[in-house]
Amino acid sequence: MTETTDMGEVVRAAAQGSQQAWDVLVDRYMPLVISVARGFRLSSKDVEDISQTVWLRLVEHIDSLREPRALPGWIVTTARREAIRVQRSKLQTNPVDPGAGGPLDRDADSVGMDDRLLTAERHRALRGGLRELPVLHRQLIELMVIDPPLSYQEISARLAIPVGSIGPTRKRALAKLRATGPIQSLLGAESERR
Repeated sequence: MTETTDMGEVVRAAAQGSQQAWDVLVDRYMPLVISVARGFRLSSKDVEDISQTVWLRLVEHIDSLREPRALPGWIVTTARREAIRVQRSKLQTNPVDPGAGGPLDRDADSVGMDDRLLTAERHRALRGGLRELPVLHRQLIELMVIDPPLSYQEISARLAIPVGSIGPTRKRALAKLRATGPIQSLLGAESERR
């Protein structure tokens, strides 16, 4: 499998037992698993255990993934749940040092890495969704987010559409954007994370 292989194909191949596909998944998403687990300030051994559990859960559930593009969200959710489970079990069995920090006192570097990965996924989904829109809708959305903002008159002049149709056209464009495959996958993945 090459660098440009579609991750949906890789997930399907892994579900059918391809060792090469599993290697690609582990290489691509292991940093994400580790980043999430480290964000909970657990020991290296706990991070390794969480990682093994996440991959075991994926082996158990890969056939039931409805949308392969949602895999990064599934991995983040599973890693967080496992990290929370490990953290809770430690709190129940170990005395707590109030000065040592807790589950909410997360490492800034780990949080930054996790946030960067999630932001990258969102940008990828947005770019993919915009590519699926008709040209006028894509151009309108792009002009609406320019900083500093353009006036409706400037947008009207650039797109050669009446000022009064900008609002309704924007509403239709955003509805179509929300309905695109990449955005739906992202929304599904983010709702699983909650």
